[in-house]
Amino acid sequence: MASPAAELRAGEREGLRASLAGDVNAPRPREIIRLLAPFPGRASIVTRIALICALTALVNSAYGTPEAATSAYIVFFLNRPDRVTSVVMSCALFLLVTVIIGIVMVFAIFSIDVPALRVGYMALLSFGLLFVTSASKLRPVGAIVAMIVGFGLDELGLAPVGEAATRGLLYAWLFVSIPIGLAIVMNLLIGPSPRRLACATLARRLKLAAACLTDNADAAGRAAFEASLREGDHQIMTWLKLATLEGSLKPADAAALRQATASTTAILIATDLAASEPAAQLPPASAAPFVDTFMQMAAMLEAGGYPVDITVPAADEKALTPLAAIVLADLRAALAHFAIAPEAPAPAPSPAQEKPARKGFFDADAFTNPDHVRYALKTTAAAMFCYLLYQQLDWQGIHTCFITCYMVSLGTTAETVEKLTLRIAGCLIGAALGTAAIVFVTPMLTTAWQLMALVFAGAWLAGWVAMGSPRIAYAGMQIAFAFFLCVIQGAAPAFDLTLARDRAIGILIGNVVIYLVFTRVWPVSIAGSIDAALAKLVAQWTRIAHATDVATRRTLTATALADYGGLRQNLGLIHYEPSWVRPAPAWIASRRRALTALGALEAPLFLAAGKAGAAGEARLKEIALQLAPEGEATRPAPATSRTDSASAPDIEALLKLIAQRYDRIAASATPAPHEETPPDARP
Repeated sequence: MASPAAELRAGEREGLRASLAGDVNAPRPREIIRLLAPFPGRASIVTRIALICALTALVNSAYGTPEAATSAYIVFFLNRPDRVTSVVMSCALFLLVTVIIGIVMVFAIFSIDVPALRVGYMALLSFGLLFVTSASKLRPVGAIVAMIVGFGLDELGLAPVGEAATRGLLYAWLFVSIPIGLAIVMNLLIGPSPRRLACATLARRLKLAAACLTDNADAAGRAAFEASLREGDHQIMTWLKLATLEGSLKPADAAALRQATASTTAILIATDLAASEPAAQLPPASAAPFVDTFMQMAAMLEAGGYPVDITVPAADEKALTPLAAIVLADLRAALAHFAIAPEAPAPAPSPAQEKPARKGFFDADAFTNPDHVRYALKTTAAAMFCYLLYQQLDWQGIHTCFITCYMVSLGTTAETVEKLTLRIAGCLIGAALGTAAIVFVTPMLTTAWQLMALVFAGAWLAGWVAMGSPRIAYAGMQIAFAFFLCVIQGAAPAFDLTLARDRAIGILIGNVVIYLVFTRVWPVSIAGSIDAALAKLVAQWTRIAHATDVATRRTLTATALADYGGLRQNLGLIHYEPSWVRPAPAWIASRRRALTALGALEAPLFLAAGKAGAAGEARLKEIALQLAPEGEATRPAPATSRTDSASAPDIEALLKLIAQRYDRIAASATPAPHEETPPDARP
């Protein structure tokens, strides 16, 4: 059985203390190296993005299209791992840009000769679009739309006559259409299908489970296993749906792969319990057949198929501990119905399992929550300040300060500060690389093909960062933007260092303005969203505890695992908030403790769900309620022997493990005693 809290190993206790202390701050150098490590599919999408960027630079160079750097940068917004999503996003952006240019032309008719009216339209449209961005489903692209509309109206003011303004808008449509057209063609030619990516992800899950089941995974392998566990099933299910729409996957095969996705979730959870709990670890003789089976199944999935008639490995359950027997039984159940769901009547949904009602375009609190209006006002005020600043200084080179305000502003202070930090870091790195290229590489370039090679190299390096973890991805986008602004200065290689300097200064000014506005004017802490997400996660595990249907339980658990990863990341953003915005240390400690407890109890809660009888379900519900934020001040009562006398031995072992893990976390959260300072001590 698991060690009691009093006998907790020193290393395990320190790990729990680090988790409770919130050791998820800004990436340190060693962690950055880990985040830059390769993973399956990363090199593929990065190479595709770099190739499209290089072709965009080549086409723009051949036709002398203005704003070639921005045209190449747009490629980063168009591509996703699979070809279907990439093509759909490219077509959607093409339609969106066409509509935006139409809007700009309508307002330009009334304001091109009246600067004050043009500025008023910029502010009004900015506020309206940003409000919709904050309060609706337009959130992913609304700020970019507001930035394009405002910047388009600004550029119209530079045109000497109306005909030049119209030609400028048509050129804007052209330099956006070029990367969109190239992205569609290249994704159709070399982009991977959604089915291939879904099968590859399922195969990777099985390989990671095989490595962890025999305790052969190193630190990197264990981290990859944890990341795979926290991904959830949403991306795989989306790929399967897209593959069905594309026609590369038949409905029967799609149903089988959906079942396989749920089965791999169960395999990962059982493997996680075996890898994290010594008493649940399978002996080598019992684990070896499962490892061989997992590897054979992974090979089938990588080949584009999926296993059906799987021979479930046999093992002597009597020789195993109760927890190991549970792991063995769950692995065998997952393999027995890996791609074919067992035939069983669908249970009637309980109120806790009913699907939520469909949401409309606007959020439920769109017109009642003042934060939406405040967000729009703050971002618009910051952007207009930057606009007036570079207009009064007559310094068009720093117009990136205006763009920066829209790119880094988010709903909460923590998210905004994190994004502007990544933007500053990416801008400095990209400007340094671009300046070095201008000084040492560009003088040797003589043809557009050589410029294309330089763009490919810079886009590949930036794309490697941008296609990685969300903790560093935005820095990669800014590396690309700054690098392109330096090396793509027209139809031929150029050597103007002033351009790189001005763009970097503009980005820094925009970041400073946004920081001051979002930390001083109506600051919004991320604490509110953390509490809401934590309450939702606790409610989700309560539903899992009462779910008797295997398919429902696996689906709910996959969502809960992904929500846990997002909540942990948001809790790590707290340190980005200044002291007058950040919640009290006691609040942070209580949320970290609740999140750590949920993470430790996930596997036993999943395995005991629907099996523990009335007493077991009551115990699970009690624990879930104690984890809720409302009960944070009350420490849960110690685990007792209050279990159902009719409970099976394996369920009783799970309930004891739940109590032991919870007590272990509570003991680690208790501050260590310290000696009092003598009265006559001096600093």
